Amino acid sequence: MQKEPHRLAGVKKERGKSLSVKHLLGIKDITPADIELIFATADTFKSVINRPIKKVPSLRDVTIANIFFENSTRTRISFELAERRLSADVLNFSASASSVKKGETLIDTVNNILAMKVDMIVMRHSSPGACSFLSKHVNSIIVNAGDGTHEHPTQALLDAYSIREKYGSVRGKKIAIIGDIMHSRVALSNIFCLQKLGAEVMVCGPPTLLPKYIGQLGVKVEFDLMKALTWCDAANMLRIQMERQDIKYFPSLREYTMLYGLTRQRLDSLDKKITIMHPGPINRGVEITSDVADSEQSIILDQVENGVAIRMAVLYLLAAKN
Repeated sequence: MQKEPHRLAGVKKERGKSLSVKHLLGIKDITPADIELIFATADTFKSVINRPIKKVPSLRDVTIANIFFENSTRTRISFELAERRLSADVLNFSASASSVKKGETLIDTVNNILAMKVDMIVMRHSSPGACSFLSKHVNSIIVNAGDGTHEHPTQALLDAYSIREKYGSVRGKKIAIIGDIMHSRVALSNIFCLQKLGAEVMVCGPPTLLPKYIGQLGVKVEFDLMKALTWCDAANMLRIQMERQDIKYFPSLREYTMLYGLTRQRLDSLDKKITIMHPGPINRGVEITSDVADSEQSIILDQVENGVAIRMAVLYLLAAKN
């Protein structure tokens, strides 16, 4: 990306520090130092978005295309808001209203967009590895906004950042990820991110929704919800991803809720206060009840706010790197 250094003005960058990667394709590819740099930069941007004038000229004249091949609300809006807060020019692309429906390939679609002088691409795709594939075939910075059941790196970063904000540090904290682990890109990215930052991670859910390989990732595995809640400092509740399931993995949503739904009664039965998280969208009354999601122990809306700051940091640092 051919941009002059002064285009990245408006935010202090720590001297001599930059990301070790050209793209953000997954948490697996970045280092703990990268994560800490993103967090430090997000701290600055969080102060920016909480002041009366919420914009900085950091990415002025940089053009970013949001290319979403799957439906999204929070992630797409969060990225677009982050881009506009950085004064970038923003192009939104929806596959449902594009030539992809006519049979155009992914590379042709993206190269046509790049021919219009786009500098960065934020992409969500249903195929695992799509962002990595694209990064090898096009000349642009790629940010993975979720690729199938593989990774969702910015969600993991904002989740870990929210834990850091709550407790002061992620290191040594016990985090339980509960629900549909098998179909969740959020779960995999969270596992990688939390472990790199020194947290202990447990996954909990029905045996049919826990991948057979999951124990090889160095996480604790639990099938009993109450045992997981008793163990953890924070519980990240995942929704059942019905859209990714081609067979039934449990008898009914009602039975799932009876065994794995987080209710006020279950929360109050613990002898300590734990933090409640959720990446969204929430299926209220399934994996979590409204009185828990909206309780004082929930940091779900903090996660949403932090998502903008984290995505601002990622875009800024990648632009500076490149």
